[in-house]
Amino acid sequence: MHICTIMSLPVPPEEGIGNYVHGLSTKLIEKGHKVTIITRGNWNKTEREVIDGIEIIKVRFITLYPFYIHLHGIFVNKIFRSLESHIDVVHVHTPLSPFIKTSLPLTTTIHTSILTNIRSIEVINFRSIIERIMGRFVSYPIQLKLLERTDMLTTVSQHVAQELQEYGVNPNEVTVIGNGVDEKMFTPIQNKTGDRYILYTGRLGYRKGLFDLIECGKYICKEYPDVSFVIPGKGILQSKLQERVEELSLGDRFKFLGYVGKEELIRLYQSATVYVIPSHYEGLPTTLLEAMSCGLPVVATAVSGNLEVISSGENGILIPPKSPKEMADAISMLLDDKEMRKKLGKNARKTIEKRFTWDIIADKVLRCYDSIITPRKIK
Repeated sequence: MHICTIMSLPVPPEEGIGNYVHGLSTKLIEKGHKVTIITRGNWNKTEREVIDGIEIIKVRFITLYPFYIHLHGIFVNKIFRSLESHIDVVHVHTPLSPFIKTSLPLTTTIHTSILTNIRSIEVINFRSIIERIMGRFVSYPIQLKLLERTDMLTTVSQHVAQELQEYGVNPNEVTVIGNGVDEKMFTPIQNKTGDRYILYTGRLGYRKGLFDLIECGKYICKEYPDVSFVIPGKGILQSKLQERVEELSLGDRFKFLGYVGKEELIRLYQSATVYVIPSHYEGLPTTLLEAMSCGLPVVATAVSGNLEVISSGENGILIPPKSPKEMADAISMLLDDKEMRKKLGKNARKTIEKRFTWDIIADKVLRCYDSIITPRKIK
């Protein structure tokens, strides 16, 4: 089977949907299929390369607001038409992917609802206002049009499926696929050495709750002088987050690492004491699964997909969103209780092995493809 995947973020991935598509694609290739990914490139020209066996076509992308998705769609559809006769099924990952004109079987995976995402963006500067406007009047209509055309609608979590009721979608007609992680790469280590630190990984952007994490840091840094916060990743809020840390005189306790490669990222997971995901909204975050796969005790906000992975007190701890003090209390409890950390970390790893490996996710996706390809062959 030749699968054409349409997405909006870079491959090789740095985060989010890019990680999802890369992990799924490599597993599909391992199972004997061919994958071509069409994604964003630069403004100058279209480029082609093969990475990890995946054919990647980086189509011209011109950042011209508010028309950037529509312009990108013109280039994507032009490239797609040249490949269409060799493709068996199309798989679009949204948000921010253009509409594809095709009569081929089409699967769409919703990672986040645009409407829900808009509401989660805090209005803290001019850019956040623009993002809310662009989401409502540009991204949402494209996502809605795609949902109306797709043959198979899938999501990464049941919560995202429920959110699609705003689009007129019956959640019972949505197939929940989940998210995956390479459990052979993201593995625990037996004996941790070195300094104790609290880890957050991911984009430094809106709805991630990172100002809550900094406020939580006030309590932790006061009570535990040997504990620091380590934050790899990049994003539009990085400078404001660093400013807030300096305002609180915590500059020596928060380490912003910027982008780190996969090997360093895995090392950070393996050596961390506690992992925190303070988001105000998530679909089903890859970073949560990576941390759990590495056997980390996790403190996560009780939002969306997190609720479908974590049973509080068993394989992690759930706290209310926007609650820095409760976040600090949960972290403190884990810092003081080594046995609890071991229990949660061990059970977290078991959860991944049972439900969230790429092998499991890829098999679910292949069943979706078969369900829309086979009826057409019969006709």
